[in-house]
Amino acid sequence: MIKIFFIPILLVAVFQVKAQTTSTAKIDAAVSKLESKTIEWRRDFHQHPELGNRETRTAKIIADHLRGLGLEVKEGVAKTGVVCILKGGKPGPVIGLRADMDGLPVTERVNLPFASKEKTIYNGQEVGVMHACGHDTHVAMLMTVAEILAGMKSELQGTINLFFNRPKKVHLPVRKAALL
Repeated sequence: MIKIFFIPILLVAVFQVKAQTTSTAKIDAAVSKLESKTIEWRRDFHQHPELGNRETRTAKIIADHLRGLGLEVKEGVAKTGVVCILKGGKPGPVIGLRADMDGLPVTERVNLPFASKEKTIYNGQEVGVMHACGHDTHVAMLMTVAEILAGMKSELQGTINLFFNRPKKVHLPVRKAALL
């Protein structure tokens, strides 16, 4: 099931790779090899969500993984974001892939071994925190894509920028928003 999500992402990312050097079978084998690691990451991020602009643990795990792959990493982008620059072995275009990292101020009410038990203060009140809209999955999948592409680096034409974003939505008080 998880393979269904990865194959389109990887095919888009490697659209500049010559067909004779990289086959769908090779990508499929790489996805299969990393499937359990991807599930482990997803469950870890799900169990330890962080609200927007507070994703320090998540960002550190991402950055450490990307550096371990020998990739160029920039941290603290727009506060907690991580950007990875993967330069292929051949010249070509630049493309970008992204994943949001933030959790939401929602209490998780399921009985799973990796359910979030996290609590934090939000708008002056203690609230639960969870990944209620899939950002834990997005991050785990993009980390897997990074690992697969890093293994194909010499075959890639161009550059792939991987963006691990802090939240896109910023909620400002009405008075401050009116000044923008």
